Amino acid sequence: MKRLFLALAALAVLALPAAPAMAAPHSPTGEFKNFGDCPLSNASVNFCVFANTTSGTFTTGKKTVPLVNPQVLQGGLIVNQETGASTFVGAEDGNTLSKSPQPVPGGLLGVVAPTWWPQYLQDWFNNQINEGLTGVTATVELAAPASQVQLNLLAIFAGKGTALQLPVKIKLSNAILGSNCYIGSNSSPIVIPFTTGTTAPPPPNTPITGSKGEIQSNEAGTLLVSKNNKLVNNSFAAPGANGCGGFLFSWAVDPLVNSVLGIPSPAGTNTAILEGTTEFGNVTAVKATEP
Repeated sequence: MKRLFLALAALAVLALPAAPAMAAPHSPTGEFKNFGDCPLSNASVNFCVFANTTSGTFTTGKKTVPLVNPQVLQGGLIVNQETGASTFVGAEDGNTLSKSPQPVPGGLLGVVAPTWWPQYLQDWFNNQINEGLTGVTATVELAAPASQVQLNLLAIFAGKGTALQLPVKIKLSNAILGSNCYIGSNSSPIVIPFTTGTTAPPPPNTPITGSKGEIQSNEAGTLLVSKNNKLVNNSFAAPGANGCGGFLFSWAVDPLVNSVLGIPSPAGTNTAILEGTTEFGNVTAVKATEP
């Protein structure tokens, strides 16, 4: 623990604001190579962030989706050296949270059109299912500007409080559902405050505990890595789906999707678990490795 706080101190002391610079491609090397999209052109940024989620689960209502495709959160932090308050800054190229489709187990397999639908709509939907169009993917997307992301470096390592808070929406993709089928929206996002500590959800969910993982630092204290960490939350609410089936059919398909997924679902019935590795780099040290 003493070494951890020494490394944090080194990061804070060395991460001083740099001179103003124009936005340009960046190519840090060596142990800092993952920070290529760190907003190094922002003179106020003093930490680079690269968080790679490689496993976990996302449960809303009745459906659990395992995270099988890696998802990356990247950007930078502006940390007030006096108060410790931090502001997240999005990735240099805008790709702050990668859009990584995750297969939904079961998809629409076994789902039939409700009998209350008009006959023509029942026939169309059931024909689509019979043709094998049952696979569905779920993609978590940011539903607010990157500045609305909250990332607290100390909370990650202390194992208490909100380590990461994301305002998100979930896109459901399938030939039947169309291109605008979402759970949550920009105007009404799903807000998930993750912790590496223990949650305090309303019933019926019971507390679950995350982990700060294995903490490593380089010799200079300019790179901190949290390997195999686990961020958890099971106290958020999930709204119903909207826009499924397109403009003409969403009035019919939205309720069907809600029934299959068991949404809207109140706080205490949903769970999100992110497992992976998070890296924090000192901006000055990152820049020094560029060709």
